[in-house]
Amino acid sequence: MTSTERPNALLRGGPQDISAQPEYRYVEESTEKLKVFQGNYYDHYEPTAENEVREGRAHRVYVWTGRTYVAE
Repeated sequence: MTSTERPNALLRGGPQDISAQPEYRYVEESTEKLKVFQGNYYDHYEPTAENEVREGRAHRVYVWTGRTYVAE
């Protein structure tokens, strides 16, 4: 993420290990599904029609839809 890429998405939901605190991040295309690499697995998120305003900026809300593991 460069200095011009400010967070524009809020990731919400998922297993307890990731849902404790919402995560804000930059997403290139806010209408596409999102796949976040987390070591040996991917967490999958889908965009919603919901936006949340934080520090005067709208953030597209993504909800967790599942997890897949990397095959060895």
